[in-house]
Amino acid sequence: MSRSRPTPMSTTRPAPPSGTISRRGFIAGAGAGVLGAVAAGAASAQQAAGAAVVPDAPLAETPAATPPFDFADLVALARDRASKDYAAPAMTLRAPFANLEYDQYRAIRFRADARPLAGSGSAFAIDLLPPGSVYRQRVSISIVRQAAVEDLAFSSDLFDFDASHFPFPDGRAPSGAGDGLDFTGFRLRSPINSPDVLDEFLVFQGASYFRGIARNMIFGLSARGLAIATADPRGEEFPHFRNFWIHEPRPDARDILVHALLDSPSVTGAFEFEIRPGETTVMQTRCRLFPRTQIDQIGIAPLTSMYYFGPEQRAGIDDFRDAVHDSAGLQMITGQGTRLWRPLTNPARVEISAFVDENPKGFGLTQRPLDFSHYQDAEARYDRRPSGWVEPLGEWGPGTVMLVEIPVENEFNDNIVAFWRPREPLQPSEAGHEFAYRLHWCATPPDAAPLARVRTTRSGISMHDRTKRDFVIDFALPSESVGMPRGLVTASAGAVSPVTLTPLPGGQMLRAAFVFEPGNAEAAELQLALENEAGQRQSETWLYRWTVTR
Repeated sequence: MSRSRPTPMSTTRPAPPSGTISRRGFIAGAGAGVLGAVAAGAASAQQAAGAAVVPDAPLAETPAATPPFDFADLVALARDRASKDYAAPAMTLRAPFANLEYDQYRAIRFRADARPLAGSGSAFAIDLLPPGSVYRQRVSISIVRQAAVEDLAFSSDLFDFDASHFPFPDGRAPSGAGDGLDFTGFRLRSPINSPDVLDEFLVFQGASYFRGIARNMIFGLSARGLAIATADPRGEEFPHFRNFWIHEPRPDARDILVHALLDSPSVTGAFEFEIRPGETTVMQTRCRLFPRTQIDQIGIAPLTSMYYFGPEQRAGIDDFRDAVHDSAGLQMITGQGTRLWRPLTNPARVEISAFVDENPKGFGLTQRPLDFSHYQDAEARYDRRPSGWVEPLGEWGPGTVMLVEIPVENEFNDNIVAFWRPREPLQPSEAGHEFAYRLHWCATPPDAAPLARVRTTRSGISMHDRTKRDFVIDFALPSESVGMPRGLVTASAGAVSPVTLTPLPGGQMLRAAFVFEPGNAEAAELQLALENEAGQRQSETWLYRWTVTR
């Protein structure tokens, strides 16, 4: 049975007036759950000298003409929706999108010749994503062109169905299959690795989740638009992006602009992403949030990742690999310029850390190291997973960088969350609450301060006294490092020995070792840093939480 060449089914409309919005929406359904008991703790950020991140020039040039839909229109929509009760739109799946296993869902592919930007001369392409499997949230997607906004209509004709998983010999579903359904997200492509290949570099799908990569990377950690009540035993609220407006780029544009409307029982939000893929993929982001009610536990610029095990923590793990994680640690630059590094753990129970700060310069979940030998996984290639780095723009005021670590028994579930929590709760407001930041998907966060950086953390029972623990922290030295520093270590409980420093083969690595004696303590916060004879900081500060359950 022959069929005509598919094109994205759409309707063209002018920009929506303020206070109106399509009834199509998006329900979060990719995974909401209740976290167990919380073992809370906090580590206060210490002050030290260091250079701050210097903002770059704006990513995108000012458009030549006012588009038919912009951030002001989106803010008006978000404000109007916040004045109304929340209503989660439903989408009941039907064949061929119902009851799909993981492999079946992956066997549905958007047709390349149906891509919405085809023929525009742009360096970008869009794949629209189908419903099915865990993706049951209805998402409205529109293309903003120079003169009009086009709402893309869902059709099964836009997808190929692999014959090995579906009974469609020609790879096409019967006409009308999936009527009444909608998209669940989209994938952005651009030639970031080779000029003749449209590589996927960013995916929006599931609640307010999105994942990005840069050149020569594969997908790892995720970001979210917003987090609410993360690690609250009563259950987390998962806001969702229910509408997207993707702006058609000019043929010579290096950036693509995306607007998104976020919604949940507690809040609505207008989000703007100016996205530039490449050696580092940068998303210049701003959001205006309109709470329906007071929000005490809010997470701005949340990142979600996975940490199963590493050299520091292998007890009870029988695995040929040396490390399995999408991110190795939480990296921070405080408002005072202090560089902090907190290795991630797979704890015995949920643990929460709060790093008090004001006007932070940056924070993120960073993947270290980046060499294959550290992981020895030729399939998952954890050495090619990106770091996610949040660079706040403007003053965010007082608050905390929050880190949540959740126990896992394998590498298939995310168990790490990091975000910024303002000190004051967000209140309902006609003006809303605005935050701006750059999100970098990168190999190394953009921080050029010439300091020694923690590469790995190792720990084990002391061979001389089983009531004590040996800690070994390896620092990568900056190329201009001169002389031997001294190591300073402190513990909030128990006792620590003096630090022993040993240069490692190769000349650019320095090992710091000390012994920790917990005594009767059940938990302790450890800190270690390198200084020169004048007391000047020569490294980022290593932070670590020890608990008796490890």
